[in-house]
Amino acid sequence: MGGISLLSRLQDRFKGIRGRLTPDAMMDRITWFRVGGPVEILYQPADEDDLALFLQKLPEEVPVMAVGIGSNLLVRDGGVDGVVIRLSAKGFGSLKMAGENRIRAGTATPDKRLAAFALENRLGGFAFYHGIPGGIGGALRMNAGANGTETTERVIEVHAIDRAGNTRVLSHTDMGYSYRHSAASDELIFTSALFEGIPATSEDIQNQMDAVQHHRETVQPIREKTGGSTFKNPAGHSSWKLIDEAGLRGFRVGGAEMSVMHCNFMINTGNATAHDLELLGETVRRRVFEHAEIELRWEIKRLGNFVTKSEIIPFRPKLNH
Repeated sequence: MGGISLLSRLQDRFKGIRGRLTPDAMMDRITWFRVGGPVEILYQPADEDDLALFLQKLPEEVPVMAVGIGSNLLVRDGGVDGVVIRLSAKGFGSLKMAGENRIRAGTATPDKRLAAFALENRLGGFAFYHGIPGGIGGALRMNAGANGTETTERVIEVHAIDRAGNTRVLSHTDMGYSYRHSAASDELIFTSALFEGIPATSEDIQNQMDAVQHHRETVQPIREKTGGSTFKNPAGHSSWKLIDEAGLRGFRVGGAEMSVMHCNFMINTGNATAHDLELLGETVRRRVFEHAEIELRWEIKRLGNFVTKSEIIPFRPKLNH
């Protein structure tokens, strides 16, 4: 339909909405890969009440999804239908102590900021977030982890808004955490979460954060246009080792490359398209399976439409029985 046309059709419904509505917003501006086509409407809610009202007013037939700070996201070149909701730091980036050893964090808070806040309050257990290039919303959704710790170990409860605009509170059990996954409904938009840490000295926490930072700087291409880890680690294996053993370190498709520094990181070398990046990933999945008979599964979220006649067929291994 096109963003201007869709927004014009829905304009009367959106009276009272205080957030920002942008038609035909280019997604390459908000993803770390710096690729992706336009979304029909980009909505940045003013706060939780504004988000709830918007969802109540949005017709059920209009597709809607939420994105975070764009670090673990690949948006296809053909763009995204419907509405993409992006929570702002102003409305959803608050951090505060919420009782003994507990922190309430808005989901637009960068992971590194939560780690720093925990340090300021001498609360251990959050240093691993110092090394995760993302936001709290994404960490909650995918059970983000690093350096031997996962989000599930810190979460007490999560506040969310459902597709109908109702507020929901999910317990740790409701989140259904497993490796790099939450069983919470995809329709839920997380708005804040309550975390619990462990009292620790500032020195101990700082030492842990320094170790995390040193690890990132020495083994990860943190200054490149990348989306973090491309594939989840298969049980008992490391994805980067499987990719390396298949001879794919530095392998390229167009302007996309499996990093020479850390070959489970895809990077945009400067002129990659979303098509280059996704085709690179699917080619790596196929080649690793041919070499080791182990299937790699995407950790990076891909969404949106392919440009006409450029669809990429996902690799599906033929397993021997």
